[in-house]
Amino acid sequence: MIEAQNLRKEYGDFVAVDGSTFSVQDGEVFGIIGPNGAGKTTTLKMLAGLVEPTAGEATVAGYDANDREMRTHLGFLPEESPLYEEMTPLSYLSFFADLYDVPDGVADRRIHETLDELELEHRERQLGDMSKGMKRKVAIARSLINDPAVLIYDEPASGLDPLTTNYIIEFTEQLAREGKTVVFSAHNLFHVESICDRVVIMNEGESVARGDLDELQAEYGETTYHVYTTVEVPGSVRENGRYRRVVESMDAVERTREAARQAGGSVVDIRTEESSLEEVFLNVADSRKRRRGG
Repeated sequence: MIEAQNLRKEYGDFVAVDGSTFSVQDGEVFGIIGPNGAGKTTTLKMLAGLVEPTAGEATVAGYDANDREMRTHLGFLPEESPLYEEMTPLSYLSFFADLYDVPDGVADRRIHETLDELELEHRERQLGDMSKGMKRKVAIARSLINDPAVLIYDEPASGLDPLTTNYIIEFTEQLAREGKTVVFSAHNLFHVESICDRVVIMNEGESVARGDLDELQAEYGETTYHVYTTVEVPGSVRENGRYRRVVESMDAVERTREAARQAGGSVVDIRTEESSLEEVFLNVADSRKRRRGG
């Protein structure tokens, strides 16, 4: 559905994106993560056909990203999405439906169904009088007005309150269940981790790691085992009436079990903990820094 091959974007002497390569499958939720200045927004804009690459190429829904026809199959939501504040949600969305040549009857049904799903009630209120969260919902509805196969969202929940943020993340997941292909960036890695099938990690303009969360965890993460025993063993700490020892291998788990048996006790629980996506990201950044001698 989306192919990015060696994308590069230069602004004078500054390289915003340097050789970024990844692919996104049909119906997938794909995350692009990285620190500020990593090249995420520039990459999304190149995919959306809003910024022309200096080198490399991108295809979206079978079209070159710079092909105007591609945009009929795309819904794009920038991080900052100013609206026509004198309009109402209904007039605003109808205006964009006209731009996409959506028939009136289809447009009216699609607008109301989408606003119903987004739980936006005040459809005749001027946009300038709406909260940031309500405006964001209208902007999302705009991205869906042409019933696109591909959605590219740049920080869809940026600056919103926690309740609205969670709602928009859940709505994004719902779009994928309905068959949309979704590519988005987000600073909140918990949300990325909760809904993404795969991610690409960008740093200093480059895509430095990519894969599903299990693959990234296996390569860059850490797995620890929290072994709970009824008696004290070397390296354990007392916790809620029992003892906990943290080890990094199953061999160490078995040694803990044997130590507990020899002390007249037993293992009562073993819990496995894996690195979060945020920890994986930090490990990727640290390993890259060490390779560069930083």
